[in-house]
Amino acid sequence: MFDSTQPIDEIAHASIDDFEQIQTTTKPVVLRGIVKDWPLVKEGLKSDEAAEQYLRSFYRDEKVHALVAPKSEQGRYFYNQDLSEFNFSRMTGLLTDILDRMANQNSTDTYYVGSTSVNHVLPGLTAQNQLSNAVVNPLVSIWIGNQSRVAAHYDIPDNLACVAVGQRRFTLFPPQQLENLYVGPLDYTPAGQSASLVDFRNPDFTKFPKFKVAMESSYSATLNPGDGIFIPSMWWHHVESFSQFNVLINYWWRQVGLFMGAPLDALNHALLSIRDLPESQREAWKNIFEHYVFSPQDNSHIPVEKRGVLNPIDEQLARQLRALLINKLNR
Repeated sequence: MFDSTQPIDEIAHASIDDFEQIQTTTKPVVLRGIVKDWPLVKEGLKSDEAAEQYLRSFYRDEKVHALVAPKSEQGRYFYNQDLSEFNFSRMTGLLTDILDRMANQNSTDTYYVGSTSVNHVLPGLTAQNQLSNAVVNPLVSIWIGNQSRVAAHYDIPDNLACVAVGQRRFTLFPPQQLENLYVGPLDYTPAGQSASLVDFRNPDFTKFPKFKVAMESSYSATLNPGDGIFIPSMWWHHVESFSQFNVLINYWWRQVGLFMGAPLDALNHALLSIRDLPESQREAWKNIFEHYVFSPQDNSHIPVEKRGVLNPIDEQLARQLRALLINKLNR
């Protein structure tokens, strides 16, 4: 693993008040000890077995999805060498069975249960392990696995990731490092998000020379049980877990209303409708997007009642835009 050049800003002995104050910052922040009082964290500090038993006490036999990889892959759930397929398989089963397999020291495979709804699979867990009301209507997910390496990717929502069991190293890059991270396919991904093709444990600078530039802008921190990290929207993050048994709970939320559309849908539509136009037309559309979307201009020359979708988007306007898009896309 390369040594990144910058530590992530930290708040020692962090509290919910600290988290509320940094929610809108545009840089990552480590919150040391923010969930140290969670019962799950305390059980994990006793032993992996105690943490497992605590999780099992909330389980109600809902099936979960897991990634399974040979130990030879060293926890890297990724593509094979030529990207023709993935280096892992997928399985669906009872969480209790998967926990048994994770605990088997003689197993030839490693397991990873990622991005699983806590309230659906482990009802009652968040009532005992919570962040008060610091985030309104978050998506709360749990990540359980053996040692693993998750390739650098971004999330559209803001993210608070809390290490409950085990130890994890986070390596982050600003959104502007996109071109230096050698990102793989948009629509053929290991876990739903496009990801960097660089192996951070052994970077190939002949194949990925610009990754050296990304390294100069990277940030890193190692989190212990009870620590959290705030990852702003669109920041690239690589996550490596070191322990035989690891549990993380994260909170995703957006700083806009739930009625707002998904930006990735706009990207896909732009690929469909704009990217392959002649260069002069792409330039014209770039100017239009800049004018209406990225640097919205003054529209005072239009009567307020006639500005339509140029007004701030509310739930009613969002419904109108969706209806228009559906009608256009169904042509």
